[in-house]
Amino acid sequence: MNFIDSHVGEFAALLTAVFWTITSLSFESASNKIGSLSVNIIRLVIGFAFLSAFTLIRRGLILPVDASRENWIWLTLSGLVGFVFGDLFLFKSYTMIGSRFSMLIMTLVPPVTAFFSFIILGERLTLFHYLGMTLTFSGIAMAIFSRSGKGEKLSLKLSPRGILYAFGGAVGQALGLVLSKLGLRDYDPFAATQIRIIAGIAGYAMLVTILKRWGNVVRAVNNRHGMALTSLGAFFGPFLGVSFSLVAVKFTEAGIASTIMALVPVFIIIPSVILYKEKVTIPEILGAVVSVGGVALFFL
Repeated sequence: MNFIDSHVGEFAALLTAVFWTITSLSFESASNKIGSLSVNIIRLVIGFAFLSAFTLIRRGLILPVDASRENWIWLTLSGLVGFVFGDLFLFKSYTMIGSRFSMLIMTLVPPVTAFFSFIILGERLTLFHYLGMTLTFSGIAMAIFSRSGKGEKLSLKLSPRGILYAFGGAVGQALGLVLSKLGLRDYDPFAATQIRIIAGIAGYAMLVTILKRWGNVVRAVNNRHGMALTSLGAFFGPFLGVSFSLVAVKFTEAGIASTIMALVPVFIIIPSVILYKEKVTIPEILGAVVSVGGVALFFL
């Protein structure tokens, strides 16, 4: 067995982090062009099409018709909480503080997931969990706070609303993961993702109807550049990102896979500088590294 074959899971996790970096940058640009609400519903429809084609080839079923009632209940709740509540806030944060800082704040997903698992599933929190939470929060604080001069007080250098939106995204994704665990059990993960996406599409359709934004969605579909970016993000996110993350978890320890996949805030720094001409400071780079280190502690 050669080096690559013996580390398939690790390489899959590394590719997942790359895919999610591409997705974040694509959805940030798309949200700025056609609006975060339009991007959300369109990318779920595209992602569902990719997944359906894949499950047809892999399972012989284009839809998750073999799921149990319990699968549908919990996975539907997971889709509404994760894709609708969580991603609506996350995509809004893209337009206010950018994908680089949004993804940094999303490193809070493991600690928040641990908290919800403790509350809902009764899972135990260890000393490493508490240390990981502290380190993750410290890393984020290093990146989002600054001093304007020597002796000056620390102040936020980002929009408080943008930070709150990103935190809402982290809470939504974390709770969505816990609900997914309740609904997945022994069911196929790809078909389970289909159920979550169906719930997400239904949730956004209801929201768009209530807010009377279908005109915006139609205009978004007719925006070729916005649709290209959304399609790119949907291909690398809901489809390839999800698929490779499952491969990673299958072929290596979940802790190793999760830590590697959490490298997105580090990977996204260079593309942000090149594509968006962002100025990155040393504390921001250190903050991203420290935050990922906090995530790693959750899996020791």
